[in-house]
Amino acid sequence: MNTRLITAALDAAERGWHVFPLRPRDKRPALHGETSCTGTGDCAAGHRKWEQRATTDPARIRKAWSAGAFNVGIATGPSGLVVVDLDPVKAKDPKGTPDGVTSLQALCERAGQTVPTTYRTRTASGGHHLYFTAPGGARLGNSAGRLGTHIDTRAHGGYVVGAGSVLPGGAYEVVDPTEPVPLPEWLYAILAPRQQSRALMAAPVPVRASLYAAAALRAETAAVAGAGEGVRNWTLVRAARALGRFIPSGDLDRSVVEQALNSAGLAAGLRENECRAAVASALNWSVANNSGRPA
Repeated sequence: MNTRLITAALDAAERGWHVFPLRPRDKRPALHGETSCTGTGDCAAGHRKWEQRATTDPARIRKAWSAGAFNVGIATGPSGLVVVDLDPVKAKDPKGTPDGVTSLQALCERAGQTVPTTYRTRTASGGHHLYFTAPGGARLGNSAGRLGTHIDTRAHGGYVVGAGSVLPGGAYEVVDPTEPVPLPEWLYAILAPRQQSRALMAAPVPVRASLYAAAALRAETAAVAGAGEGVRNWTLVRAARALGRFIPSGDLDRSVVEQALNSAGLAAGLRENECRAAVASALNWSVANNSGRPA
């Protein structure tokens, strides 16, 4: 019996995180697959996957981990977590590719935010996992690269390897024991599913706009129009800052961007004066901090 790993699993469960066993010194689930399911025990009513079998029950955890030195998997969806996974640079990456930590810092700077202080672990490969509590009433899935290079996220349908687990290359260790804080609204605005609006997708863009700029205009206005209450302002500001990069290069006219974003903000339920003030301020910032054609 590996008391250290049992303790790690129990510690995670005490935080309300649903855990399940991973193969010893591995990241893969140790539970049986559907093809080898016997239809007994937890699966008596039908095969149950790892996300369904993850638990916070101390008795079940002790029983499972007494059978071997299993690593700890944390099912992020049932645990109410969104984990931001910052990967290190890989050997196959082109020279100059930023790692996840650098990409997150750059993202925060562009958004005018600081890197959030929250529960953080160092992974066996030298990366980092930042744990956040998921926003109420929202169901986020997993993402790969949406926040930046070497940044993935795990939420519903995903899991992470918990602290205390060991791989051949190293261990997962807590580097900041701070309780997980709520996922910042500005990050949620980027990760939230984008509800496309037919009217906005069909909105005309300047003939001289590049294909990339035109696609960005349609996508960002659709994101604003589909933003839910509580994240509408953040989504609007983020969209304006993103689109403002195309103004100095001449790919988009400022008046076109303002009109599109103001209309999208109104469609999302914001007041006209709120939209105009937020868009103007965000565009001013973006134009001042960008020059030439966006890369």
